[in-house]
This record gives sequence, C-alpha cells and structure tokens, in this order.
Amino acid sequence: MFDTGSSDLWVPSTHCHSPSCLMHNLFNPHKSTTFKLLGNPVDLIYASGRINGVLGQDVIQVGNLLHFNQTFALSQKQSKHFFQNAPFDGILGLGFPSLAIQGTTPLFDNLKNLGLIPYPLFAFYLSFRKENGSVVMFGGVDHSYHTGKLNWVPVSRTHYWQITMGRISMNGKVIACKCGCQAILDTGTTFLLGPSRRIAKIHRLIRARPFESLQYTVPCNTTSTLPPLIFTIKGIDYPVSAQAYIHENSEGLCYSVFRNGKQHENEAETWVLGNAFLRLYFSVYDREKYRIGLAPAV
Repeated sequence: MFDTGSSDLWVPSTHCHSPSCLMHNLFNPHKSTTFKLLGNPVDLIYASGRINGVLGQDVIQVGNLLHFNQTFALSQKQSKHFFQNAPFDGILGLGFPSLAIQGTTPLFDNLKNLGLIPYPLFAFYLSFRKENGSVVMFGGVDHSYHTGKLNWVPVSRTHYWQITMGRISMNGKVIACKCGCQAILDTGTTFLLGPSRRIAKIHRLIRARPFESLQYTVPCNTTSTLPPLIFTIKGIDYPVSAQAYIHENSEGLCYSVFRNGKQHENEAETWVLGNAFLRLYFSVYDREKYRIGLAPAV
C-alpha cells in the first residue's frame, strides 16, 4: 500500500510466523543475492496494529524505477489481525523524512535525490470501482485523471502531508473548524478522522446510531437523503457526499467513515482526510514547492 501517512517501507518476511503474515506473500532474504542485513531492530506502530522486525537493504523496483541499496524493514512479528485480509502485503510510506525510523531515507527521497524522476512529486488517482483500478504516479502528473485545474495548497508542516483548512460545514452551517484547523491527507486510511466532540456532532446531524467496534450506522435507505459534508480549503469547497461517507458492508450494514482521531490537549484542531475524501479528489504531492494540488477526480 502506498501511504502518505507514514514514511517507512516494510514487507513481511519468511521469518514472520504471525497469522497476519502467513496470509501474504513473504520476502525471503536468503533467496536474494543483493540483500544486505543491517540488523537494527524496528518497531513500527500504526492505527490498526504494529510490526516488529529488522532493517535490511536491497534493490527496490516500483514500476520501471529501480533503486539499489534501499533500506527497508522486514517484519518478523505482526500484531493479531494486522492487515490479515488486506489485498496488499506491506506498506511503502510517502511521508516526509522526519517521520522515518532511525534516520533512514524514504524511497521517494532516494528517487528524488538521485534524479531518477523528472520532477519531485507524486500523485494519486483512487478509483471507486475495482475494475478501473487506482493509479500512483511518480515524477509527473497525468491530467486526464481529473477535471478542471489543480488548486494548490501550501504544506503547513513538513512531517505529514498537512495543510490548513478553513472550515467544515453541513446544511449551510459551520459545524467544525470554525476558526481554521489542520488537515492531514492520508492515503493509508479509509476514514475521516477528527476531534471526538466534532465527530459526535456529525453523527447526531446524520442521525447515526452506535453499533459495535466504534462503528456508527444509518439505515441504508436514508443515504440518498443525507447532506454532503463540505471541507473548505483555501476558499474552495470540497463536498463529500453521503454516498462517499456512508459505506455498505457485505452484510448489508451501512456505517459512517467518521472516526475519532488522536487529539492532544492544546494542539490545533486536526482532521485526517482519508480515502473517503481522496477518491473524490485527485491529489498531487509536490516536494519541491511543498504544496498539495487538488482537483475533482474523473
């Protein structure tokens, strides 16, 4: 998974015997003639679980891009159910170097620093339909994946891909981020995360009821009547329809993608805009000018 919310590259290894590893393709370092064991122990923590392992180096290929001696982590233990049924095996982080473990250089930074890509940016088109497929672009932008022009927003903090947001509204009323707030664009999560009080207010407005495992549900036949949630960024409105913020699972249950985010005391109000937002808006991440471009996806 290509993840803008982290900066490390890791894959499950043949030394991992956790159930969540055994469901996936495993990297066998003994079968690689170019692998070099660094041995440094690593402990990576994500919202949905954690991995323990060691650092190593090898040749990494992404599409037609090759980088030799890329440092990455090999998981040797993973927490229960961590990505067990996920369609991907590991994570390739695309956040800033300040997020990387033990001062390692992220893959994108190596591609950029060595001049292996024509322009120091990457972009995401995340499709709603599996048959269409999603696209990640390195070093350039295919503008056929969005409509209109890209609206550029400066990065407010070079740690996550973080920007300043103006307000959040529903039914013509500002319901959150009244004095401005921060937003992190994160391809590594499906959810829209915010302060618990604000999330509770949204759930009241859409009349969602608590279910289990922090989920809130609505009757599926009401989705078409629910209002959009509008994020205003640099004076431009980015509506998220109920069809995007209400998901129906395989059991016919319709649940909201709003979740409580981690909010520290005295910290600016912060939201995480995951794939419920990013499937609607094509996004470009520019490491030269430290900005993010957004435009409606096709």
